[in-house]
Amino acid sequence: MLKRKIEAEIKTWYDIKPKHNALLVMGARQVGKTFSIRRFAEKHYASVIEINFERTPSLRSLFDGDLDGRTLYERLSAAGLGTLIPGQTLLFLDEIQACPRARTALKFLVEDGRLEVIASGSLLGIHFKEDVPSHPVGYEHRLDMHSLDFEEFLWAMGIGESTIEQVRINFENRTAVDSYIHKRLLELFQRYMIVGGMPRVVDIYTKDQNIQDVIIEQRNIVGGYKDDILKYAGNLQLEVAKVFDSIPDHLMERNKRFIMAHVEKNARFRDFKDALAWLRSARVAEFCFNVSAPIIPMGLNAKNNIFKFFMRDTGLLCQMSLGNVQQAILAGDLEVNLGSIIENTIADLLVKRGHKLYYYDVKGRLEIDFLITRDFKILPIEVKGGKDFRNHHSLDRLLENPAFSIDEGIVLCRGNVEQVEKVSYLPLYMVMFL
Repeated sequence: MLKRKIEAEIKTWYDIKPKHNALLVMGARQVGKTFSIRRFAEKHYASVIEINFERTPSLRSLFDGDLDGRTLYERLSAAGLGTLIPGQTLLFLDEIQACPRARTALKFLVEDGRLEVIASGSLLGIHFKEDVPSHPVGYEHRLDMHSLDFEEFLWAMGIGESTIEQVRINFENRTAVDSYIHKRLLELFQRYMIVGGMPRVVDIYTKDQNIQDVIIEQRNIVGGYKDDILKYAGNLQLEVAKVFDSIPDHLMERNKRFIMAHVEKNARFRDFKDALAWLRSARVAEFCFNVSAPIIPMGLNAKNNIFKFFMRDTGLLCQMSLGNVQQAILAGDLEVNLGSIIENTIADLLVKRGHKLYYYDVKGRLEIDFLITRDFKILPIEVKGGKDFRNHHSLDRLLENPAFSIDEGIVLCRGNVEQVEKVSYLPLYMVMFL
């Protein structure tokens, strides 16, 4: 049974007393929202009423007509879905994007106060464009849920929290990790690159570590994403499908930049802008924008038509990529030909840590893989999969430029922890602490 961080976040929401807003858990398909909510509900409520609006669309009629709290409570009681115990019952509205009026009803259920409410949805960023009476502004507490991050993957692989805590201390103090632990965590990081963080995939892998079974399940999930495109993308179906299928090709390019001509000959950004936004809103992929200068606030310096477009689960990217990349990664080949996989892994894990992604590229003369903010300062990050990780001319030039006043640069690599002047060499797996 996989341990997930989201359950601690749900508990924080639950502990807000005497009255709190409805909880809205958002995330891509198959990241484990339903399982984690059910497991939490079993521990904390005397009664749970669950409605999945995709599995039982007939129950959408509960939210037709008047949406006042008393009426909704009486309808739920009459529907015979379970026992309603005021103050001790959770109403779990799953796949709420399939019933927009149910989301509007969250306000009135909160005001009524007899039921606590958790809702979850996979495509909330794109599906609520219908004519809905109103959104429950001020009545929702939102949480984003992702597939497993690397720390959660380590838990699943039996790595103790005391070990992770010691590595965290090494990170904070910039001291070398024990050589055996360092080697073991690098091996597991390589496996995470292949497996990714989708719960069903991780669960399959932990049972017998059979990569072929992993690939089959990943193929099923990618197929499910394609089904969602057909079901939900409306008149953007063709454009979204083309962008989705082209993501591995873009990342295989030397500078990883998203090139419209790779999607379709003579294509322009405006032709696919909405399709890109659709995939980002569905939490399938994430932008990393180029900036004109590495200064805060980076959003004001972002070039919105020059970007990289990373998959939100690197295991799925491996499955979509041509060639037997899984075996190459298992063999420890993280050189240039697999640079897209390792850079995508870092991008995904940075997003899971709450970072917005930017990069710096001055016409190919100065290239920094990632720029994030930490303590209101710019932190440049270079990702090096090979043995030449001490070769980082672009990072050196950036750190030497007095116009930017950057205190530290990070090189994520296969080496152990080392501090050399303003450059911190950190093992790839320490991205989980950034």
